[in-house]
Amino acid sequence: MPIRPLTPEALTTEIVAAVERAGPGHVRVLVDGAPPARPEVLADALVDPLRVRSRPVVRVSAWDYLRPASVRLERGRTDPDAFYDDWLDAGGLVREVLAPLGAGGSGRVLPRLWDLGTDRAVRAERVELPASGVVVVDGPLLLGRGLPAELTVHLALSATVLARRTPPDEAWTLPAYARYADEVDPLAVADLVVRADHLDRPALQT
Repeated sequence: MPIRPLTPEALTTEIVAAVERAGPGHVRVLVDGAPPARPEVLADALVDPLRVRSRPVVRVSAWDYLRPASVRLERGRTDPDAFYDDWLDAGGLVREVLAPLGAGGSGRVLPRLWDLGTDRAVRAERVELPASGVVVVDGPLLLGRGLPAELTVHLALSATVLARRTPPDEAWTLPAYARYADEVDPLAVADLVVRADHLDRPALQT
C-alpha cells in the first residue's frame, strides 16, 4: 500500500479530520500501539485540536483498565500469553468507557478504573460527554477484542525496531506482539495505520 510521510503535526491534523468525518455525535477513538511507539503521545496530541473544533474530549489510558494482579499475574510476571490474554480488563473498558458513548448510552465515562501501582480501584469521578464528545483511548493490543469504536489507529513498528526499543526488562512481552501481528493483523483491521519506526517522521499508510 502507498505510504505518505508526514510531520507529527500533519499526522495529528489527518487523524482529527478522520474523527470529524466519523460524525457529529459521540466518537470513540482507539490509538493502538506498543509502548515504544508512544501511542499516548499521539492520543494526547489530538485533544487540543479537537477541543478547538468544539469537540469535548476525555482521554483514557488502557493501563488504567488492567485487571487486578491476582488475575494478571496468575501465570507469572513474565508470561507473554498472560500479557496478551489476561492483562487488559476489556469488559470494564467497554462497560465504563465505550458502551456509554454508543447508541442509547448514558454519555457518562469513567476515565480510570484501576491503579496499576497500588493494585486498587481508583475513586474517579465520571465525566459526562455531550453529544459531540470524543473519547480517545490509547494502549497496546487493543484491536481484535471487539472494543466498539468509530475510529481505530494502529501505530506500526517493524519487529526489529520494536525489539530494539523495548527495554530489556520488558523483552518478555515481544512474543505477545508477534502473536498479535499473526492473529489479529492490525495492519489490516485498523482504520488508519501509521508507520512509526521513526517517531519524528511518521508515515500514514493509505
